[in-house]
Amino acid sequence: RAVELLGLPEDRPCLLLDVGCGSGLSGDYISDEGHYWIGMDISPAMLDVAVEREVEGDLLLADVGHGIPFRPGVFDGCISISAVQWLCNADKKSHSPPKRLYRFFSTLYTALARGSRAVLQLYPENSEQLELITAQAMRAGFTGGMVVDYPNSTKAKKFFLCLFVGTSGTLPKGLGTECADGEEIHQANFTNERMRFRNAKGKSVKKSRDWILEKKERRRRQGKEVRADTKYTGRKRRPRF
Repeated sequence: RAVELLGLPEDRPCLLLDVGCGSGLSGDYISDEGHYWIGMDISPAMLDVAVEREVEGDLLLADVGHGIPFRPGVFDGCISISAVQWLCNADKKSHSPPKRLYRFFSTLYTALARGSRAVLQLYPENSEQLELITAQAMRAGFTGGMVVDYPNSTKAKKFFLCLFVGTSGTLPKGLGTECADGEEIHQANFTNERMRFRNAKGKSVKKSRDWILEKKERRRRQGKEVRADTKYTGRKRRPRF
């Protein structure tokens, strides 16, 4: 959903920043969509898991409260899944949540290309925390606002801070905003089905031989060492006793 809200062009691959990438689950989806990504996370243990999983993106151990350490305009977009709200915590005496948030948003604004977007999915504790995050984003130069999916549902409700760089775009509509509470599950299932058929049209089925060959070719273009293709590539093995 976060990648969908970015509104990326379909005719070319993009370079994305994943803030709070963790073990790289979001990055797997970005790679499957044909884009490149760099992930940042403060947890060495989570990044170790990402390395063990051999994710395709590059990984950086860093505290985003200290800023985004990349050249200006290098990224075509940014996503973050359940990470930004942690900047509101003062884990050390030296931590000031407003200053850390402003440092994050101001350097993120610089690192993003003009006309791009940042979509940050978060779980705010209360309205004051949400207002603090939004205010610091706007102070850093972003425009945009909050997109709320399924606002009437306790389980499916999701907050997405959708930010624009350099241009004031039209804020996307949240899913489920025009449905009654009892209809939301049906609407969510429809959305998942639509995504499945769209992937089936133009992309190889995950874990198939074609999918594996495409993934290996992407890794070769990135300069990574990949095993040679053989007639056994992608072949299903018999289950062991």
